[in-house]
Amino acid sequence: MTRPDMPAAGEIPRRLFVYNGGFWFKPRLKRILELAGWRLALGLPKAGDNVGIWGASPTAWRGRVIAGRRGAGIVSVEDAFLRSVLPGRAKSHLGRRGPLGLLIDPDGLHFDPGHPSRIERLAASAAAAELTDAARDGIARLRWLDLSKYNTHRRDVIPPRPGYILVIDQTRGDASLMGAGRPRFLEMLDAARQENPGARIVVRAHPETSAGLRAGHLTAEDLRPNEEFCDAPVSPWMLVDNADAVYAVSSQLGYEALLAGHRPRLFGQPFYAGWGLSDDYAPLPENRRGTVTREALFAASHLLAPVWYDPCRDRLTDFNGVVDQLEAETRAYRQDRDGHLAYGMRLWKRHSLARVFGNGRGVRFTDKPSDGVTLAWAGKAAPVPGAVRVEDGFLRSRGLGAALVPALSLVADDLGIYYDPTRESRLERLIAEGLPPGGEKRAQALIRAIRAAGLSKYNLHGAAPDLPQRDGKRMILVPGQVENDASIRLGAGAEKSNLALLERVRAENPDAVLIYKPHPDVEAGLRPGLIPPEDLSRLADAVVRNADPIALLEQVDEVWTITSTLGFEALLRDVPVTVLGAPFYAGWGLTCDLGTVPARRRARPDIAGLAHACLIAYPRYHDPVSGLPCPVEVAMERLLEARAIRGGPLLRLLAKAQGALAGHAWLWRR
Repeated sequence: MTRPDMPAAGEIPRRLFVYNGGFWFKPRLKRILELAGWRLALGLPKAGDNVGIWGASPTAWRGRVIAGRRGAGIVSVEDAFLRSVLPGRAKSHLGRRGPLGLLIDPDGLHFDPGHPSRIERLAASAAAAELTDAARDGIARLRWLDLSKYNTHRRDVIPPRPGYILVIDQTRGDASLMGAGRPRFLEMLDAARQENPGARIVVRAHPETSAGLRAGHLTAEDLRPNEEFCDAPVSPWMLVDNADAVYAVSSQLGYEALLAGHRPRLFGQPFYAGWGLSDDYAPLPENRRGTVTREALFAASHLLAPVWYDPCRDRLTDFNGVVDQLEAETRAYRQDRDGHLAYGMRLWKRHSLARVFGNGRGVRFTDKPSDGVTLAWAGKAAPVPGAVRVEDGFLRSRGLGAALVPALSLVADDLGIYYDPTRESRLERLIAEGLPPGGEKRAQALIRAIRAAGLSKYNLHGAAPDLPQRDGKRMILVPGQVENDASIRLGAGAEKSNLALLERVRAENPDAVLIYKPHPDVEAGLRPGLIPPEDLSRLADAVVRNADPIALLEQVDEVWTITSTLGFEALLRDVPVTVLGAPFYAGWGLTCDLGTVPARRRARPDIAGLAHACLIAYPRYHDPVSGLPCPVEVAMERLLEARAIRGGPLLRLLAKAQGALAGHAWLWRR
């Protein structure tokens, strides 16, 4: 959902005179303004020009004075309500990335009750009322994904036990307080005690106070014995969900409490006061704001008013687009925040892995297993059972891993690994828990895009195969696999080789036309799995080498496999799949299972549910252009581009050399 005042293509940018260095020296801030149709300017404005100010910052008076003297308008700029992973003041490269959205307001400041702001005007508009369903879905997405303005909270931190009165502190000097200080917060705390006699009170510190960046108004010394000070990195949504009542001055957490169903007690006049959704200690003038629904207020604050930015594509986006990006960045930070000691990583992969998992204190590598290892390549994780297991994702690259092409997607599994059915994996849990809010629509769109683009795991688009005539017979595709691959060793049934697979398929389907496709790594001479020519001629009607697997799927009636990922790609294209082993996509009611699959796979997702878990929720994607964690949709675009997805010249040279050294793999597959 984009703003109705977004600049049209070819529109001349409007001049915005600014007198705050942050506008000039914070690249993302400047870029968002440019994309929103504003051109920063120095000098003195003319009548009809606009002066930009940063909220109620200490430098805002300059702009106000000059605008008043020159007859110029005022445009207030502030961070939007989904800003980033870390606060901008955080001493980290993540904190310096900048905001993902801005409130660019020619009407007023959203936290200044003296003048109606853009959010206030929009909340009462027909446009906001028409977005009720979109707003309801948006609120549900934020709660499911546990996203807020800042996202340093941890899901593994135990919150205060439920059943308390939540009193929300803020940082000193917060512009939204409009001058209110410590006496107002002490007054609020005292009101919470008097209005809830005998109740347990929890005072919540601001994230910047918890991080030591700015002082708050309340401290642990202000509390009584039955009261608790909470400065742990606890989920804000969990805090408000577990509260019986919420007290705030003007905090965004008070707004999130309102969105979660509370009627907060407000001791300030924030933008969400005065709509009949809160109990206001200092009410606004009668009939100032009227009555709106939670959904209309959210539509104004999150769907209509902000200018949202996509840093990977370097363009403006809508609310769902920015949620996709913030979800990717937050997931990466939550897993990487404490840094990693990585084991079992091949030398050629280490540079790219350090980038992908460097969203915290960085990555160090070791060749010795120890209790300190936090990341391990899945196939080598046995000596470090407590480590998160890393493996390639299902939309990997344009080229083979064995050819030293870096991956755009990786999975990092804290329970097991997707190809090992002997133990539960994080993927299995994601499949079993079902689709999140908005997940069905997103997954269906992703499936359509994958099919339209002809994408697969490696995207090795060979020649269109010339298949034999079927003469009314069923045509079955049999993909070969790497016979020492972990998915075969751990997930195969009675058939553990390509020859045994092909013999079983022929025995079960004596009259069918069998199309055998060797695995790309086997074709390249890099991995074992060749079938003798005499057996191929006896069992298969055609052998397609260097063929486009997606083009094959469009021509066959079925796929039979042991554990090949091509079976998953067939399911995405509505091609029936029979499995002889227990791949990650078997056992959910979507395949014909001739092998033994884990009994714990009881859920019955549809294709969208499986695709969402496998392609959206489970992998991590890294954008090679921006260097940021990214959503799957960005990774898809990169796979369709020619740039930024190949290894460097050294890796390409090594890849060529390894073809000649395929029998000496220890030299290059360390």
